[in-house]
Amino acid sequence: MSTALQAQERTTITKSALRHLRQQGKVPGVVYGKGLAAPVSVALDAKDLALLLRTNPHSILEMNVPGRGSQPVLLTDIQRDSLSGQVLHVDFHQVNLNEKIQAEVRLDFQGKSPGEQEGGMLQIVLHELEVECLARDLPPSIPVDISLLEVGDHLTVADLKLPDGIKAALEMDTVVASVLAPQKDRTEEELEAMDDAAEENEQHRRAFEAVEKD
Repeated sequence: MSTALQAQERTTITKSALRHLRQQGKVPGVVYGKGLAAPVSVALDAKDLALLLRTNPHSILEMNVPGRGSQPVLLTDIQRDSLSGQVLHVDFHQVNLNEKIQAEVRLDFQGKSPGEQEGGMLQIVLHELEVECLARDLPPSIPVDISLLEVGDHLTVADLKLPDGIKAALEMDTVVASVLAPQKDRTEEELEAMDDAAEENEQHRRAFEAVEKD
């Protein structure tokens, strides 16, 4: 747990008070967990939170929770303004490092596939993978080597080299990435798949840009 967040105690609950809090560069949040007597309302520095979202949004974090000391927590929910993308509220769950959890882990695609060099298009189907592991073993990302993918090839969850103690929570035959044929050789099904992939990648791009603006 190399990432740490400093939380401040929060008593503001009205819309006007929360709006004022955000104007001060703070983001309201709540920390839940079996290890806490009751949920804790907190305020986090918006810049610190933005850095977290850019680097380790799915990592186990060390948070200094007011009155409860340092706690291992996991970011579980983000509420954003539908127009500006501004983060309005976040939820964290306190976790036991020795208990199993299910969480999303970012997939880090590495290398250049021969199929792309031949004019094919890399289609990313999964950007994140849901895994099950002990909380202390949750990795910040999982590398995915695409350097051997030829045109028409694909990688499935079964092909991923997961760290020790990490188990995928998806079916092993779930496609992670594939290389589609060059445009002139594509079938109607591949063109439809491209449209779906392009739409999903655009959604991820917008989400990333929203984080960059925080």
